[in-house]
Amino acid sequence: MHRSAQALLAALRAPGARTALAVGALAALVAGAGLRPLTRRWPAAVLGSLLSSTATETPRATAVLLGSVAGVAARRGALWHPAGQAGLAVTAGAVGVLLTLDRRARADSEVLAEALRAEIGPVELPARAGVVRSVLARHRYATVRDVAYGPDPVANLLDVWRDPLLPADARAPVLLQIHGGAWSSGSKAADAHPLMAHMVERGWVCVSVDYRLGPAERWPAQIVDVKRALAWTRAHIADHGGDPARIAITGGSSGAHLAALAALTPGAWQPGFPDADTSVAAAVCLYGIYDLTSDDGSGTLDELLAETMMPTALGEDAHPYVAASPAARVHPDAPPFMVLHGSADAIVVPAQSRAFVSRLRAVSEAPVVHAELAHAQHGFDLVPTPRTLAAVRAIAAFLEAVVGRGTPRSGRADTVVAGAR
Repeated sequence: MHRSAQALLAALRAPGARTALAVGALAALVAGAGLRPLTRRWPAAVLGSLLSSTATETPRATAVLLGSVAGVAARRGALWHPAGQAGLAVTAGAVGVLLTLDRRARADSEVLAEALRAEIGPVELPARAGVVRSVLARHRYATVRDVAYGPDPVANLLDVWRDPLLPADARAPVLLQIHGGAWSSGSKAADAHPLMAHMVERGWVCVSVDYRLGPAERWPAQIVDVKRALAWTRAHIADHGGDPARIAITGGSSGAHLAALAALTPGAWQPGFPDADTSVAAAVCLYGIYDLTSDDGSGTLDELLAETMMPTALGEDAHPYVAASPAARVHPDAPPFMVLHGSADAIVVPAQSRAFVSRLRAVSEAPVVHAELAHAQHGFDLVPTPRTLAAVRAIAAFLEAVVGRGTPRSGRADTVVAGAR
């Protein structure tokens, strides 16, 4: 056996060297996934997105973890073997990449502020959004749960989030949240806790909605339920301290698709309640799909839609896909929009948001705020990371500029818009 091969085998027998090589390989994989998605092919993209998120959404914690394991390997003798030295060097490089990703994520505050300034004028973001309060938010604020808003006793349920100290006659602005999950999974109990917690603490009332899911329930069941939830909110939210004249809508992923479509089509898809007012004052959409006829970069969007919720395949009948595409529904009277997307989204390409914003800006008379967040992944806002809290503060500034302010509890930060168009 060649002497160099013998040396490598001897090094690999050393526990420290093996650990250093293993952590180096893992560090390289994580850092590489943070810089560029490993795949956009569904459903492998879901797993790839989760791996990428460790690098893009929690880069500092991931760097600390990898560095700690590498330190253990070094103490166990990795520094005395070339293979161990190589593993430690790769880990050090990956940690450098992760710290760079961390700096870029923290710089999103200015990216968001600039996007707001470009559309609604000078702004100053709210002073803070609490991490701990976001984690405990549903227990603290979703005090009214599983309220029936439609005929389906299982799917047509919503929660009302409000500050327990909010006066019953407060007439607070309202945010309706639509969860994601590829139109076939997800729950009102899972999404947007950091955002809703922050808005509640700023004097808003939030409504989080479940709706019928595919593939058991086919389109347009999903948008019909969102319209039913809007109708319920306008009819009943005053009983919970909300203002029925000031309702905004938000959602992420498939929830962003439904939120955008609802915002652009008041009066449509309302069987049995055609006269209900389902208009909204603003829409905030995160990493959504806005053109159901467009290839999303993986070549599988039409297959996913046919499997999860659409009544036909795109090749058989494109009409439902076009009718359900927010990009095909833009019009001059569209409400103000805020559209956010991560530049490294492995599940929905950011080109979906770019094209939608371009179409919307071409015709809408209202502000259209758009920001692309560096290396952010799909679902970046699910946990209260620094990037999430920056996005939450920017969304609050946008909503309070175009919809109006609530009444935060005394002593809470309430600096928002310094000027608006």
